[in-house]
Amino acid sequence: MITETLISFALATCALAISPGPDNIYVLVQSITNGKSYGMATVCGLITGCIVHTTLLAFGVSAIIKANDDLFFGIKVLGALYLLYLAYKVYKSDAQLDFDSETAPKKSLKALFVQGFFMNVLNPKVTIFFLAFFPGFLFSKTLSSVLQFYILGGIFMLVSFIIFSAIALLAGQIKAYTLTHKNSGLFLKWLQIVVFIGISVFILV
Repeated sequence: MITETLISFALATCALAISPGPDNIYVLVQSITNGKSYGMATVCGLITGCIVHTTLLAFGVSAIIKANDDLFFGIKVLGALYLLYLAYKVYKSDAQLDFDSETAPKKSLKALFVQGFFMNVLNPKVTIFFLAFFPGFLFSKTLSSVLQFYILGGIFMLVSFIIFSAIALLAGQIKAYTLTHKNSGLFLKWLQIVVFIGISVFILV
C-alpha cells in the first residue's frame, strides 16, 4: 500500500510537471531565448523554493492532524474541491500555448535562480496547491506526518526537477513540435483536467 501510494504520487507529480503552467512555460521561454543553462538556473530556483512550501506544510498540517482528525479530513475535502476548481479553470482556458519571448529578459544565472526561487516561494497558489495535493497521499500510520510530508516533498522536487530539466534541455524541439502539431496544446489541456480530477477523486476515496 505504501509503495502504491508513493508511485501514484510520483505519477501524478509527473503529469502535473509535464502539463503547461506558468513555471514550466517560463523555463521553456528562458531556454529558447537565452540558452539551456539559463533555463536550468530557473529550474533550480523553482525547485529550491519547494523546500519552503514543504516545510510550512509539514509542520502546519502535522499540528492540525494531531489536534483534530475531523479538521484534517475537512482539509482533504477542501483540497479535493480546489483541485476540481483548477480542472474547471483549465477547461475554460485557451488550449493555445504561449511562447512570448518578451517575458524572458536577459539576466545572469544567479539572478534567474533567485527569481525562480521567489517566483515559487511568494506564489500563494503554490501554497494552496501543496495543501490540496499532499495530505491525500500520506502513506503511513507509524511514521510521523512531518517525515511523510518531507518524503512526499522530496519525491515532488525530484520528479519536477527531472521533468523541468528535460523541458529546459529540449526547449527547441518542444517548441518546434508544438508549433507543427496544433493539437498538442489541446492534449496537454485535457491531460491537466484528467490529472486534477483524478487526484481529487483519489483524495476523497
